[in-house]
Formats: sequence, C-alpha cells, structure tokens
Amino acid sequence: MTRVDPSVSIWDVERIWVTAGAVALIFLAAIEALAVTTVMPVVSEALDGQSLYAVAFAGTLATSVIGMVATGAWSDARGPRGPLYAAVSLFILGLVISGLATTMHQFLVGRLIQGLGAGGQTVALYVVVARLYPQELHGRVFAAFAAAWVVPSMVGPFLAGAVAEHIDWRWAFLGVAVLTALAFAIIAVRLRGVDLGGGTPQNRRALVVRLLLAAVVAVSAVVVGFAADLDAALRWPAAVLAIVVIAVAVQPLLPRRTLRAGYGLPSVVLARGMAAGAFFAAEAYVPYLLMERFGFSATWAGVGLMLAAFAWAGASALQGRFGDRLGNRRIALIGLGLVLFAFLSVLTAALFGISPAIAIVGWAFGGGGMGLLYPRLTVLTLAYSNDDDQGFNSSALSISDATGSAVAIAIAGLGVATLGGGSGAFGVVFAFAIVLAVLALIPGLRLGRGAEAS
Repeated sequence: MTRVDPSVSIWDVERIWVTAGAVALIFLAAIEALAVTTVMPVVSEALDGQSLYAVAFAGTLATSVIGMVATGAWSDARGPRGPLYAAVSLFILGLVISGLATTMHQFLVGRLIQGLGAGGQTVALYVVVARLYPQELHGRVFAAFAAAWVVPSMVGPFLAGAVAEHIDWRWAFLGVAVLTALAFAIIAVRLRGVDLGGGTPQNRRALVVRLLLAAVVAVSAVVVGFAADLDAALRWPAAVLAIVVIAVAVQPLLPRRTLRAGYGLPSVVLARGMAAGAFFAAEAYVPYLLMERFGFSATWAGVGLMLAAFAWAGASALQGRFGDRLGNRRIALIGLGLVLFAFLSVLTAALFGISPAIAIVGWAFGGGGMGLLYPRLTVLTLAYSNDDDQGFNSSALSISDATGSAVAIAIAGLGVATLGGGSGAFGVVFAFAIVLAVLALIPGLRLGRGAEAS
C-alpha cells in the first residue's frame, strides 16, 4: 500500500490555486445543474415554452456527450490546457445566452452550448489532475471534487428557487457565468507556463468516427426532445426513429453487449444509463408537480428536493463503507427498490392530490437509492478495467449516464406534451420512470461479483 507523504498536499503552495480553481469550477457546474431543476417551471412559463420544457434538460445532457468525447481526444492528442480553456468558455457562453434569452428557442441554444462545455470541462479537469498532481494525491483531489458536488446538492435547489422568486430567474444563469469566469481566471493564471505534458499520436480515423457517432447520438436525443413541438401526428414517429438511430450509433461507444445486458461490465454500464434515465426524468418534474399541483413557490419547491440530496449523500457514505460486504446484487435490489418506492410516492401524490409531504418524503427514498447505486457502479467500472481500457470504460459509463438521462427526459416531455399537462401528464412521467426502473433490474442483477469482498 502506497503511503502518502504528509508534507505533500493538494493545498500546498505549488497547487493551492489550481486546486481551488478546479474545485470551484466543479462546484459551480453542480450548482447550475441543480438550479435548472428548480427554476425551469418558472423559465418555461416566462418564455412560453412549456412544450419544450424537457429539452432544456435533455439537450444539455445530449451535447455533453460530444463534449466528453471531443475533450478526451483533444487532451490525449495535445494535452489538457487547450481543451479546458475551450470547454469552460463554451460553458460560460451557454450560460450567458440562456440568461439573456427572450424566447424559449434562444434559451435552448444556450443550453445546448452549455452542455458542450459542461461535458468537456470535467474530462479536461480530470486530465489536469492526472498530469499535475502526483498519483498519491489523486484520491484527495477527487474527494474534494465529490464534496464540491455534495454541498450544492444540499443547498443549490433552495438558492436557485430563492433567486428565481425574489430576484429574477436569469441570475440563476448569469450569476453562475460570472462566478465561473472568476474561478477560471484563478486556474488559468496558475496553469500558464506549467508543463502539463504533451500528447501522443492518435488514430485520426478512429477519433473522427467516435466524434461523429457522439454527434449523431446527441443530435438524435435533441430530436426526441423537439418532437414535442411537432404536429401531433409526427411526434411519436419522429421520436421512435431518433431512438432507433441512438441505439445503433451509441453501441461502438460502449462495451460490447451493453444493450443486451451482457454479464459484468456491459450490465454495469447499462444499469447506470437506465437508472439515471428513470431518476432524472422523474426529478425534472418533481418541482413542477409541487408548484402546479400543490401551489409551492419556487423557493419551497427547491427545499422539497433537499431531503433527497441529504439521503443521496448519506447513502453514498454507507456504500463506501459497507458496499463490498453488501454485495453488488443486494445493492442493486435495495437501490432500485428505494427508487421505485420514490416513484410510487410521487405518482400517488400526482394522481390523487394527497399531501405533498408524501411526494417530498418519498422522493428522499429515491435519493437514498441512487446514493447506494451510483457510486457502486463507478467502483465496478474501475474494478472491471485495466490500464488499457480505463479511459474507454470510464467514458462509456459517462456516455451511458448522459444518453440514458437525455432520452428518458425527452420521452417524458413528449408524454406531457401529448396529454397537454395536468395530473394525468405527471402520472405518465412517473409511471414511465417506474417502468424504466423495473427494467433496470435486468442489468442490475447481472453486475457480476467485481469489487466484492472475498
């Protein structure tokens, strides 16, 4: 076991500003991602874009796939400095366009650009860590990154709701853009002149094919979302065709037999995409449900998501401590079981108008389920990988996550558009999430025994 020299730290003089800037960038990306969930009901009403509500989520996730693939390839070929600068610039540009939008379509253009930057930014920062920090500090850096996600998950929805209600929803985007620019300035100044290493020769043909496939997946996912804005007769045929295209194009970006729930790593990657799709498709409509069905303000709708954030963080900690002893199969059953209970709770609240406490408390169980399942799938991906395929497998996990979420959210939005809103439309969203979570049990029970304690 490698001992870490206590005199070497991610906060020492040589690295403190890079660490601070990188953690701040992760923190702000998390704040923005969580803020959108709370403020989108306000935005869609202000810009008269209810039919495109789901695209605001799905489009960003879809274009993040392109950002992930492009930044990874660029970093391997040239080093991470250029990709990081480009990704952060796109993220800020997208925030500014969305924050200044006067129509829903302008807002969505900003969200699509923002997705390119968000997907690339995280990948580039990971490469910076690999190049700049000694290996014994990597765990500490990623722990700091994890903390930068946990804190926003607890306070982000509330803050975003308060900003939308008491100031203006636009500052949920413009404020993050300003702060991101400041954080970026800190890290850019410190990285200037620092040797981050060069690149290695790349198979250009393979890279071009990979980028084209990522673009096809992203565009097709956006098409599924925009199908809600088409004539009623064209909506579902266009969506089904786009989903078929995604299923074909995404396969080379994932381990073999992933879409057939192959035993081991393929099922790990598939389970991540299906669980993410089910949870985030439902989560996109939980604040909407609280505001429209129960009269919550944006602030209190954000508070309604906080219990789930606390549960996610707590369950993640439990998984980290006891995950190997629990075993992969048991974690999958418990995690997906808790998620299903959450979906049933919000479905009951939506259909029967019972106390919103049922939806809020029930949703917390869903956060706990995802907190158990999500990190376990990451651990399993690394356990099934070696030095030759760690990059591909980690990328595949992120692509499955983003693609599954984008497509599921878009399908949910299409269902809402078809029914024209109301309790029945909410019911369709949560029922769809239930079906997807049940299907996720298929790969969930085929995760294999990787990383389990012997």
